[in-house]
Amino acid sequence: MLESLNLDHILFLDIETVPAYPVYDKAPEKWQKLWDQKAKFFRDRNEEDTPASVYDRAGIYAEFGKIVCISVGAIKKNGGFHLRSFADHDEKKLLADFAALLHERYNGPLHRLCAHNGKEFDYPYIARRMVVHGIKLPQLLDITGKKPWEINLLDTMEMWKFGDYKSYTSISLLAALFDIPTPKDDINGSQVYGVYYNENDLARIVVYCQKDVLTVAQLLRRYRGEPLIPEELVTIST
Repeated sequence: MLESLNLDHILFLDIETVPAYPVYDKAPEKWQKLWDQKAKFFRDRNEEDTPASVYDRAGIYAEFGKIVCISVGAIKKNGGFHLRSFADHDEKKLLADFAALLHERYNGPLHRLCAHNGKEFDYPYIARRMVVHGIKLPQLLDITGKKPWEINLLDTMEMWKFGDYKSYTSISLLAALFDIPTPKDDINGSQVYGVYYNENDLARIVVYCQKDVLTVAQLLRRYRGEPLIPEELVTIST
């Protein structure tokens, strides 16, 4: 299947998320109570944790978090790679702009999305947040009722399993394995919360997110036995 994929039809992506509120105490009371219940998962692992102390992890749940950046990339005819990011403090605007891209340019039967751990995280998170904001789901994300072979969502982590059911394999590990320049040379996922709420540095998060998107594309090329995209052929929309 990998060899049959038309890379020109694939939009590679990655998202960065944060909790909906800066700290637990800033959340409305009803959301504090709901987080109290959800946080039991973390507290079972460490009895010293409190709902407030683990609130920085709320961003991994679409019900308690929000998307602050979606970076996308596409392989060009010349073998290059073009990156673009949708980043905004206004999540609804960010998602509406991203949805417009999919509706206009990635709405055909051959188009696909590709992300690392996308089926467990990126795709459902984006779809859920779009539904919350009343945004019409693009065809690629509107998968309810579709048969497995009708869903055009690729996942480089799932590809690496080869039918196995091992635990999560990070993109950093696979990048090291395939000698791909690591995307985690500045911040990592656990630091996004602090960079966003404490440093107010969304631009730094965008750079981090874009590096992950490029790595996903490079990883797929290595899976196919193809050379890496040269750094000089990577372009970014400003």
